[in-house]
Amino acid sequence: MRQYTIKKVTGEIDWKQVPALDVDNYQWCEELDIKMKSQICYDENGLHVHLRAWEKDIRAELTEPMSMVCEDSCMEFFFRPQEGDLRYFNLEINPNGQMYIGFGHNMGDLVRLALQEEDALLQKKWNYTEDGWEVFYTFPLSVIRVFFPGYELKSGMKLYANSYKCGDETVNPHFISWNKIELDTPSFHQPEHFGLMVLE
Repeated sequence: MRQYTIKKVTGEIDWKQVPALDVDNYQWCEELDIKMKSQICYDENGLHVHLRAWEKDIRAELTEPMSMVCEDSCMEFFFRPQEGDLRYFNLEINPNGQMYIGFGHNMGDLVRLALQEEDALLQKKWNYTEDGWEVFYTFPLSVIRVFFPGYELKSGMKLYANSYKCGDETVNPHFISWNKIELDTPSFHQPEHFGLMVLE
């Protein structure tokens, strides 16, 4: 199981000071010239996430809220807030800033979450780069507390998480993960295969 330390931040985030993790386990596909890195940090307001992809043939067709953005070029962050509880949030986003957010135990009981004024609430930013694209967002503590009342983000707390790069209908379909999933068939919705993240 891979491990990552979620850095605590105050004020404006200097992303150069936040460690990056490599999303580099190609699964269920051949290795391609596609790379991804994730950075996660936290403060009293929530988890701050920066996802960066190096990708040439970008697909960005979906523009409607709640779209199946995994069909486009897509970056994802899934996390289980509480040790011993397999319920997780899945946050999937495409280069148009369209996000699919779900919560549940697995694909079978996953509930889609429609957040009011999502862009402002999550402080989403997205843009193309010279060699790919990137996104920034915050997942608020207030949203986590809807499902885990009284939840706190504090030093030493353990989360279980995984980060993914995919593109089901891109020119080169791909499935890449941070923590390896030991399955023969494609499925990112495997909370028992998440890696360990510890809050600094």
